Amino acid sequence: MARYSVGIDLGTTHSALSYFNLDENRSRGEGQTMLPVPQLTAPGAVEAPLLLPSFLYLPSEEEFAPGSLGLPWDGDRSYIVGELARSHGAKVPSRLVSSAKSWLGHAGVDRQSPLLPFGAPPEVEKISPLDASARYLIHLHEAFDHGLGEPLTDQDVIVTVPASFDAAARDLTLEATRRAGFPEVTLLEEPQAALYAWIESQGEGFRQHVQVGEVILVVDVGGGTSDFSLIAVTERDGEVELTRVAVGDHILLGGDNMDLALAHALNQKLIAEGKRLDPWQFNALTYGARAAKEQLFGDASMEAAPVVVPSRGSSLMGGTLRAELTRGELQELLTDGFFPASPVTELPRMARRSGLAQMGLPYAQDAGITRHLAAFLTRQARALATSGDSPVKVHARHQFLHPTAVLFNGGVFKAEALKQRVLNVLNGWLATDGSAPLKELAGADLDLAVARGAAYYGWVRQGHGLRIRGGTARAYYVGVESASPAVPGMEPPVRALCVAPFGMEEGTQADVPPQEFGLVVGEPTRFRFFASNVRREDRVGTTLDDAVGSDELEELAPVETTLNAKGAREGDLTPVNLQAAITELGSLELRCLEKNGEGRWKLELNVRMRE
Repeated sequence: MARYSVGIDLGTTHSALSYFNLDENRSRGEGQTMLPVPQLTAPGAVEAPLLLPSFLYLPSEEEFAPGSLGLPWDGDRSYIVGELARSHGAKVPSRLVSSAKSWLGHAGVDRQSPLLPFGAPPEVEKISPLDASARYLIHLHEAFDHGLGEPLTDQDVIVTVPASFDAAARDLTLEATRRAGFPEVTLLEEPQAALYAWIESQGEGFRQHVQVGEVILVVDVGGGTSDFSLIAVTERDGEVELTRVAVGDHILLGGDNMDLALAHALNQKLIAEGKRLDPWQFNALTYGARAAKEQLFGDASMEAAPVVVPSRGSSLMGGTLRAELTRGELQELLTDGFFPASPVTELPRMARRSGLAQMGLPYAQDAGITRHLAAFLTRQARALATSGDSPVKVHARHQFLHPTAVLFNGGVFKAEALKQRVLNVLNGWLATDGSAPLKELAGADLDLAVARGAAYYGWVRQGHGLRIRGGTARAYYVGVESASPAVPGMEPPVRALCVAPFGMEEGTQADVPPQEFGLVVGEPTRFRFFASNVRREDRVGTTLDDAVGSDELEELAPVETTLNAKGAREGDLTPVNLQAAITELGSLELRCLEKNGEGRWKLELNVRMRE
């Protein structure tokens, strides 16, 4: 039996590991059981802070002296993970891998192909987002074994993912843990982990802060994403329960965008002074802007912070370029730019795209996080109002779903000004709609809460404390091509067949009502899947016409495979019945069972198939 429950926050900009001693059979209380993570801070220098920056540097063969990249458990490491990767990579960005988690969630690319560093020159050997994520996990695995003297493979491990990750991104995260030598792990949504950390920090006192009937909004803005979740406080048989009722879309918008905004503003100042930066210097400027931002938010008495960029040209006097970030610019660019005080009726703006665009991450087109929050609350109010079994009651006169409490998470909210702006905007919306202001649930350390909450969840799973319930955060559908006559230039319409309804619990399965389904076997084929976070009433077997282009369905990464013909003629349609299952680890499986035969095929929402 595992001695520790281990929670891992695999973040966009930082990762962290927390552990919970299950043998003690009691809550940790105030114990700060975070794992210090040994990492290089300079060549030959190892320190052990609580956070591991999620950056990977791929050095050239002659860049560092032999042995200077060694770690306590590996004296001959050839790559760098952590603080030195981040700081040195700012000087050589063509060899720096960053935002691997965002790439892992990007369905528009092959996440198992060597893509990173994105845009690097040919001489740099690239790796896949999957392999980059695995290297961060390898580092944490080795740090745990080294620090605690017990193998991680013997522990109960929980790894967190954004609530908005689709099934393919979740399964790729599981694949990264396998490549890192982890035992079988459980995935937990990050906003839920943050709430678990808050519950643990409150002990039994949490019941004094929330009552049955309340709705908790978790606003999680990290380095790469903005994630929203709604959790209802409910009651069953006289006992308080927590039920996750909604999650938002996957929004690539966070602290990285803010640092870029500051860097662009500083760059304009330098251009006005006749100084132009090359791409290498602009990356260094972005790194300096981040540091200046943290200085200003951390010290209210400072009115400005310096930013220094090393020079690369002999024509620039003084050897360096200097700029200054002021508090006024911070207010205008971040507080007003990313958290505008807009009405709840103002939703995200979709910019017109050019006919050609550079490939890259699908960043949100509207930087206004409060507008994305307004869209989430408005959309979920409509969805929950028509749901017969919703634990949240939505009044017809309300324009949006009214939360009663808010929990902040993510490093962005270490800036009190940004947190206060979101509170003011939410309370302004509530006042306009005739409701009382909401309360803030004072959270734990914003950098560590997700890892701590994940480790605490391992203890909760053994029957202690209060568990958040809710099942799947979306309804899932498989695309079924309609039988239709061939028409030049026209693709056959695709219907969406619901195989897993909203809220389907882990460890359960459901049979799709029998229909005339034919499975293509023996030749390469492509399966299309869809998801919806608003269609709460659909049941297994519900069929939607014209799935492609629906504003209520999101198309997921397809499954491309060749299914074993098992005696059938290649290309034939084999009559099958369908069965869906949500595994204990939260992955969706679609099982195809041959009618009047022994053929069995299993599909998962990633690019592989197992029989």
